[in-house]
Amino acid sequence: MDLRELVSALNDFASPALAESWDNVGLLVEPSPPHTVNTLFLTNDLTEEVMEEAVQKKADLVLSYHPPIFAPLKRVTWKTWKERLVVRALENRIGIYSPHTAYDAIPHGVNNWLTKGLGTCTSVPLHPSTAPSSPAEGTHRVEFCADAEHLDAVLSKIKDIPEISCLTTLPARAEGEEQTRVSLNCSQKALLEVVALLSQNSLLYHKTEILLLQKPLLPHTGMGRLCSLSEPVSLSHIIERVKGHLQLPHVRVAVGAGRTLESPVKKVALCAGSGSSVLKGTEADLYLTGEMSHHDVLDAVANGISVILCEHSNTERGFLSELRDALAIHLQNKINIIVSEKDRHPLQVA
Repeated sequence: MDLRELVSALNDFASPALAESWDNVGLLVEPSPPHTVNTLFLTNDLTEEVMEEAVQKKADLVLSYHPPIFAPLKRVTWKTWKERLVVRALENRIGIYSPHTAYDAIPHGVNNWLTKGLGTCTSVPLHPSTAPSSPAEGTHRVEFCADAEHLDAVLSKIKDIPEISCLTTLPARAEGEEQTRVSLNCSQKALLEVVALLSQNSLLYHKTEILLLQKPLLPHTGMGRLCSLSEPVSLSHIIERVKGHLQLPHVRVAVGAGRTLESPVKKVALCAGSGSSVLKGTEADLYLTGEMSHHDVLDAVANGISVILCEHSNTERGFLSELRDALAIHLQNKINIIVSEKDRHPLQVA
């Protein structure tokens, strides 16, 4: 499959627009075209050891859940390990693609997989995603009517305001007079300037309507999950379920104030990876994530919420096998898809 065709298919599987604004997703390294992909190589973290495995297995594209290029690179040399990844990739004509938080948001993604470790439950996103292209631009729509005397002057000033889009004019009849109805989309920042401009003319200002443009929520899509178990189970039982699902010999546990290991758990808020910012403030019996700061754990415990920490990538890596099968169907078995055997969590208990 041609690389660009494959990237388009991967973007259809999980739109990069669903990723967090701070993230770096999509095609990160592209060999010179044309580039044919026969083998797609899946990993959670692209380390030098994993890159060597990809070379040995003749991968044409590495899909690395975590983006190996995050902070901007000022040079590409042999000096640092992330620069060496780029060098090795290009030398061996291997592309690098990263979905990261786009895979967190989708209904068939990492967080959905993590919920399967709880037992039978229903779940909803903690922070629902909105449709990325509706509306296309702006947070507000402003509409007003102007007569011929004021129209040109007002439009000229409006066009000088940054972050204005979808500016249209239509003939209109208001108060028995022929006028022009002006409609525009703008950002929150631009809205303040537009209103300040229109308020200079009381006739224009009193004929102004401001609409909040709200993007529709995407069903079952978003960051984190709030899970309601079909039947309450003890915290100790949930711990064993999670360990079994993630194939871990141990996890770290903080028991909420006033709770014990035998206290019932009905609601679980979870987030793969580092979940503090996503979980914070959520009412639940239990927080499940990879890692949280010391003080965020203290806050949760003080509020009677127990915490299970599994280490960052341990809450993500197991998804790769499920992803391999899902992508095989999505790509109609046109390419070979393999999961790294060298990819592993960097920390171990000594």
